Amino acid sequence: MIVIFAQWIVIAFGIFIILVGFLMLFKPKKINPILRKMASTNLINYTEITLRLIPASAMIICADFAKYPNIYKFYGWIMLITTLVLFFIPRTIHHNFSLKIADNFKPFYFQLISPFSFLIGIFLIYGLI
Repeated sequence: MIVIFAQWIVIAFGIFIILVGFLMLFKPKKINPILRKMASTNLINYTEITLRLIPASAMIICADFAKYPNIYKFYGWIMLITTLVLFFIPRTIHHNFSLKIADNFKPFYFQLISPFSFLIGIFLIYGLI
């Protein structure tokens, strides 16, 4: 039962990544304000970090039932470890990094990388159906 729940979480995460790709492609100017808010407060910082734990754990749990178990495990663990590291990095460093990215990334760059978001989202879903 937990594996099925984990699979649905990964599928929902794949859909979310695809929707982010559409946002980056069609409304790239909306991305910078979102990036500027990342880690701007303790609530936002720890909410976003904690929410990352859910799909990361789900990928690890359902990896053995995926078409590409090693890839699911690898990226699940990478996401989990980087998330745990973010818990110990001061919020101001995380926020300053987000601000730096927002300052240096032009909307066109988000449009350029949006296909990767589509591919990752599709891969996550395809690997489980």
